[in-house]
Amino acid sequence: MRYLFEDCVLDIDKRELRRGANAVSIAPRVFDLLDYLIRNRDRVVSKDDLVSTVWQGRIVSDAALTTRLNAARSAIGDSGEEQRLIKTLPRKGFRFVGLVQEIPGAGRLPGDETSVGSPGPTLSLPDKPSIAVLAFTNLSGDREHEYLADGIVDDVITELSRFSELFVIARNSSFQYKGKAIDVRQVGRDLGVRYVLEGSIRRAGDRVRISAQLIDATTGAHRWAEHYDRNLEDVFAVQDEVVRTIVAILAAHVRKAEIERTRAKPPNSWRAYDYYLQAADALASFDKSANVEDLYQTRSLIQRSLAIDANYAPSYAILAYTYDAAWISALDSDFLNPGVLDQAHQFARKAVQLDSNLPLAHASLGLVLTLKHEHDGSIASFERAIALNPNYVCWQFGAALVLAGNSSRAIKVLEAYMRLDPFYAPPGLLGLAHYMLRHYSEALSVLREFVSQVPNFWAGHVWLAATYAQLGQPREARAAVAEVLRRLPNYTISGTSRRLIAFKDPKDDKHFFDGLRKAGLPE
Repeated sequence: MRYLFEDCVLDIDKRELRRGANAVSIAPRVFDLLDYLIRNRDRVVSKDDLVSTVWQGRIVSDAALTTRLNAARSAIGDSGEEQRLIKTLPRKGFRFVGLVQEIPGAGRLPGDETSVGSPGPTLSLPDKPSIAVLAFTNLSGDREHEYLADGIVDDVITELSRFSELFVIARNSSFQYKGKAIDVRQVGRDLGVRYVLEGSIRRAGDRVRISAQLIDATTGAHRWAEHYDRNLEDVFAVQDEVVRTIVAILAAHVRKAEIERTRAKPPNSWRAYDYYLQAADALASFDKSANVEDLYQTRSLIQRSLAIDANYAPSYAILAYTYDAAWISALDSDFLNPGVLDQAHQFARKAVQLDSNLPLAHASLGLVLTLKHEHDGSIASFERAIALNPNYVCWQFGAALVLAGNSSRAIKVLEAYMRLDPFYAPPGLLGLAHYMLRHYSEALSVLREFVSQVPNFWAGHVWLAATYAQLGQPREARAAVAEVLRRLPNYTISGTSRRLIAFKDPKDDKHFFDGLRKAGLPE
């Protein structure tokens, strides 16, 4: 086992400590002390713990212990004054508080001289500086606070994505590595990025410590590392400082870029933001589960956020999404209920009114207008969201383009999003776009994979049935129709699909619905 922290590597098997490219001379007892503290970094280690394990129960004076601790700190670039990595807690003990990455003995570490044995990058590096922000490790010891770590990373990704000069990987793909021991160079190859940001967060009462380090994934070199101790009320300033520092490091690549950003106004209270983060976490759960309880939980948390800060635009944007989802997803009586869509429209417009510079607000409005069949308005809203944030991943924009009669552009947009979010399930909208262009074989390939990965989205089975029919595969079309009716027994073309989908071009409308009839879906 090897431990990576800051610019150090502690190799347990070789009993070796390395800082950067240099080996550090370290006494055996100091090595054992450092090893024990890192292995038990999830708790405070008492003096008795150290004596019984490192010294095998021998009598050790406080002075001798202090000497060994200072030697361990010095070896890893820490000190008794700073205590950045090894913390002394008076009358309690000691704790290793640095961010640690565990690498199995056979794995490769950033900075190893030899090849990592990979066949090479599967994705080429973009022309502009590219970065993936990995999920921060929650060191609070309370899984209730997992959403806080995730929410801060979300904000970092959003802020970085405002810079059109950067290529930023979307959250869904960067979070695939959450909770796993990783080699950042492999992450760079998997995602096709040059830089990787990783970090941790520890919350204690009203205080929070955020640690972060930026790594060049092509070489494994550490470009920057820092930690921030703040009151929770100052978390917005902390996030801004993190992003500003990262961008400054990348400035050599983008010297001519204008570093001007618009930030959504923070809510008046930390608690309002806290509820918003919990709501975003619940909404992410709904996207995977399609469980109506997750949707209701999202709504409940957003209402709590708005009860504290009634003018927080992101909360209204998410609230609108919950009503969109209820209208589309056949979960309860809200399914295809016109009043529900009107509520979504009201909340999305409120979000835009409160913060006209928030991409999420314009995207939320764009989705509502798409569902209300207002094609020109929906395209304009999505275009505004993208103008504000060129790297904003907005899958629903693909639907707006297909329904407006621009499936060719929809394919380009969706494929660009897939590059920003390589782990995202192939979007069913990409299959629909190919269908509308009569690229039935391409549509079939995408839609078959889509329904296998997202089986609960009933419309995907409708599109698949039509595609099979157009390809002259009636048996497969009938099987897809049966799956539609199993999931939605009251489905009809006129009562369900026509209320959900309306094309701007009558020719597109005829082509799509002829395919549904050809597949044998009930009229």
